[in-house]
Amino acid sequence: MTSVRALKADLRTRLLRERRGLSAEDRQAAAAALATRVRELPRPAAVATVAAYVSTGTEPGTRELIDALRAEGVRVLLPVLLPDNDLDWAVYDGPEALQKASRGLVEPVGPRLGPQAVTQAHTVLLPGLAVDGRGVRLGRGGGSYDRVLARLADAGARPALVVVLYGHEVLASVPREPHDHLVDAALTPEGVRVFPRAPERPAR
Repeated sequence: MTSVRALKADLRTRLLRERRGLSAEDRQAAAAALATRVRELPRPAAVATVAAYVSTGTEPGTRELIDALRAEGVRVLLPVLLPDNDLDWAVYDGPEALQKASRGLVEPVGPRLGPQAVTQAHTVLLPGLAVDGRGVRLGRGGGSYDRVLARLADAGARPALVVVLYGHEVLASVPREPHDHLVDAALTPEGVRVFPRAPERPAR
């Protein structure tokens, strides 16, 4: 019988191929729409903290999105990849305060706040490749955000967990392993789709 891990690998291959097939115009239009749609996310405070990330390659574009949040007075945290694949965080101070990093990533240059800084966020924007109606997210398989989600759970933090996707990547079903944490919503160029929140996150 095909393992869940193999099913995930096959699905990742297909979705990455579909992303590569998008034109530059399609990707730019999606990025512009995401910057508008992000305003539809609920904000628990007048000035919230949002943990986001800088998109690379064919990912749904987030640069306009994080600029839109910052322009509204939102404190935006961006990740810094550590040697062990965990994530540190720094405040986003604008496009001029970003630098190229390893693995094709773009990271903030400001003071590092530590991996626990993400627990201060009211909303966490997650990269991914797909999500289903249960809130099961398919990541790239690197494990960095699995650590982030585990850290939030261990701290008792309950931010809104939102995966950023293209509209066609909200699927009927995504394979799930026991360690996979559910997300609350998907942010796509077409809008925000909210999923029923499970009463508990799965044990690791």
